[in-house]
Amino acid sequence: MANMDALVQRLEKAVLRLETLESSRNAECGSDVVAPFVEAFDEMLVGTIAQYYKLSKEIGGDVGEHADLVNQAVKMERAFLVTASQSQQPPVNELTQLLQPLSNKILQIQEFREKRRTSKQFNHLSAISESIPGLGWLAFAPKPGPYVKEMTDAAMFYTNRVLKEYKDTDKRHVEWVKAYINFWTELQAYIKAHHTTGLSWSKTGPKATASSVTAPPSGGTAPPPPGPPPPPQVAASSVDTTSSRAALFSELNKGAEITSKLKHVPDSSKTHKNPALRNANTPAHTGPKPFKAAAASPIPAAKKEPPMLQLEGKKWRVENHDNASNLAIQVAELKQVAYVYKCTQSTLAIKGKINSITVDNCKKLGLVFEDVVGIVEVINSRDVKIQVLGKVPTISINKTDGCHVYLSKDSLNCEIVSAKSSEMNVLIPVNDDFVEYPVPEQFKTVWNGKKLETTVTEISG
Repeated sequence: MANMDALVQRLEKAVLRLETLESSRNAECGSDVVAPFVEAFDEMLVGTIAQYYKLSKEIGGDVGEHADLVNQAVKMERAFLVTASQSQQPPVNELTQLLQPLSNKILQIQEFREKRRTSKQFNHLSAISESIPGLGWLAFAPKPGPYVKEMTDAAMFYTNRVLKEYKDTDKRHVEWVKAYINFWTELQAYIKAHHTTGLSWSKTGPKATASSVTAPPSGGTAPPPPGPPPPPQVAASSVDTTSSRAALFSELNKGAEITSKLKHVPDSSKTHKNPALRNANTPAHTGPKPFKAAAASPIPAAKKEPPMLQLEGKKWRVENHDNASNLAIQVAELKQVAYVYKCTQSTLAIKGKINSITVDNCKKLGLVFEDVVGIVEVINSRDVKIQVLGKVPTISINKTDGCHVYLSKDSLNCEIVSAKSSEMNVLIPVNDDFVEYPVPEQFKTVWNGKKLETTVTEISG
């Protein structure tokens, strides 16, 4: 049975490769010449990308629909690589215009996630949305590889959550994570092999224009046509000014005599000595009015979502609260979780034992809770204060600036995991008071001959 499954997978991969190559020939308008770096990208199309797409469709729901957009973006990238292999590099401003369709597709992928924040597959969508800007490596030089690595790391936070949720229940999600991360890993190796210092362009072809970008076989939008050519420049007048210039120098050489033809103005006609003349009805000035800056049109304020504090299934949703100091949740079941989103200058108290707590995109939030069975996660936030009254095994701080954690005596064995964060402090109870300890932010890594060793860097000052 295992041999049969392996054979079916090989057949599916072979068919997909034939379809990809066929669509590639159509996209290249009958050209049989394919650059080596385009062929290398095709290997990923029929490999890890195809595996990711197949598993996404098997999982279905929002993940399957999201994968269609990702597939279109990857094909648009492939079409751009074909253009680069046949054209010379355009100026930077024109390159930005050529990449605009791909940028719009990436934005569409991210907006898909924002519109489905209540989705059960939100972690899947977030993993894609946080890393998909990596497809924009085409515009990065001289180090596109590290940029893709950074985008890959951005997905890891959410892929780890997918693994934690499904590793014991549905192996398809585990394979989905593996295929998606493998694509980014292979893309880094691909860039290192073919585009180390930036996208490789043809040295002999015509300069790339909007019309030279080949549309992808399916999905994607052709870039807009170039604008009209600039109007023809009017030739400068060829009138000979030699005689008029000579006359001017002749007048200047007269010295004091040049003022002999000026008319004398008596004091009775001078307005600065006769105030009555300043009030006389003089003809209105008909010249151009002085420039006045137009009033700036007000920028429409972002739509404020209504505040929410309600239980949906097993999830408490606490969202969009501003200056709310009395928010409270009474947990009735151990399986309940809390998701706190976009709360500013507010305080939330959670009473009872809860499964997990997530704080996302909050500013100046105070969070007090009793017992947590799983994990407390703080992400994309600023100036957050957390107080533990009971026990919590793990606190995760990610992409957050300013986080104070007050531990209780029962939670001193808590593990605090941090990444891409700053100004973190842990406060330990000592004799009815708290002693503050900063969480290290700077590290030193050295090669000891066998492996890398990383230690905390102590800064004195």
